[in-house]
Amino acid sequence: MPAKLSVNLNAIAMLRNRRDLPWPSVTGLGRIALAAGAHGLTVHPRPDERHTRHSDLPEIRALIDDEFPAAEFNIEGYPNEDFLALVEKNQPEQVTLVPDDPIQATSDHGWNFVAQAVFLTPIVKRLKKGGFRVSLFSDADPAGVNAARDTGADRIELYTGPYGSCHSDSAKAAKVLEKLGKTADAAIAAGLQVNAGHDLTVNNLPALAKRIPALAEVSIGHGLTADALEYGMAGTVGRFLKACGW
Repeated sequence: MPAKLSVNLNAIAMLRNRRDLPWPSVTGLGRIALAAGAHGLTVHPRPDERHTRHSDLPEIRALIDDEFPAAEFNIEGYPNEDFLALVEKNQPEQVTLVPDDPIQATSDHGWNFVAQAVFLTPIVKRLKKGGFRVSLFSDADPAGVNAARDTGADRIELYTGPYGSCHSDSAKAAKVLEKLGKTADAAIAAGLQVNAGHDLTVNNLPALAKRIPALAEVSIGHGLTADALEYGMAGTVGRFLKACGW
């Protein structure tokens, strides 16, 4: 089965937040994305709410529950107590833990699973006890996947930013893609499922999907939102689904 597509709504929220106005509607565009065939919605509610606001989360949860019950809600963020409370309040199907500093513009690296195992393991246990699937943001490094598994997580999410940055260098892209593929191979062998996200586009997705045929999910925001300015949200979701292999 091809990778499922989760539409990250942060870029839409950031555009809305430029004005004290209710448009573009984060929930409204999420509805269009799901109606067009997206399998889920992703948000990254940062402490300063510069992207998705905390008040957006219950609206997205209600949208999925009331209109698209087969879809999934994925909340990602750095697992401090405030974030964990937000997750427990809004009940996503999946929680993706990222090692962000609150002031970072965007996620730019994965966890050091060996060094941060003592920190991550009780958090993963708490989330799993709450019934959430847990995914951990991961660099392209096969050596870390056993330590990721040992935290109790269900999945890793491959950080594909370095792959996306190779958009004008096909030789470099092929090398980065192979590192991602080897990390995915090791993770699957260790019993983990594999997600991917960051700077994925309709142009670079097919090669990723071919190299990692067991890829479970891709979470895409910036590139998808940029394309939606040209093709509309529904048309863009169709393009990305096709790039995933649907």
